[in-house]
Amino acid sequence: MPTTYLLLGSNLCNREDYLLQARNLIGAQIGEIQQQSGIYETAAWGVKNQQAFLNQVLAVETTLAPEELLREINFLEAELGRVRRERWGARVIDMDILYYANVVLQTQRLTIPHPELQNRRFTLVPLTEIAPDFTHPILELSNQQLLEQCPDDLTVKRFQ
Repeated sequence: MPTTYLLLGSNLCNREDYLLQARNLIGAQIGEIQQQSGIYETAAWGVKNQQAFLNQVLAVETTLAPEELLREINFLEAELGRVRRERWGARVIDMDILYYANVVLQTQRLTIPHPELQNRRFTLVPLTEIAPDFTHPILELSNQQLLEQCPDDLTVKRFQ
C-alpha cells in the first residue's frame, strides 16, 4: 500500500480537538496512520490577521488512489464543519496531500507533491520530524534539505 503524507491544520474553535477528530476519521476512512508528528503552532500564512494555526503531519497507508483520496479528504473536512469562504482564510480543519508515495501528478483538481510544500516552514517542520530523508520526487531534495533552504521565516514552535 502506498504511503501518503497529509498535513492537518486548524485555527478556529478548539484546534486540538479538530486535529484529533481528523486523525480519528482518517484512521477509520482513509487508512492506517503509520506515523504522526508532534503538533506545532504557527502564525497564519497567506492571510495574516487571523488566529495562529496548529499543524500536524501524518504518514498514512492507504488503498485509495490520489483522486479518491482527495475526494475523501474533502468529504471529511465538510463532515468536520469546514466551510470554504476565503483562500487561506480561517478554518476549523484543513487537510492537504503533501506526497503520495513518489507519485508526480498534475490534474485540474490535484497536484502532487503539494506545489507549495518547499516554501512553507509550517509544513516542513512537522514533515521533517517524521520523514527527514524522504526525497521530493521533482526537486530531488530530502525534506531536511528543503527545510534548510526554506525561504519562509514564520516561527514554528512545538505546541505544549
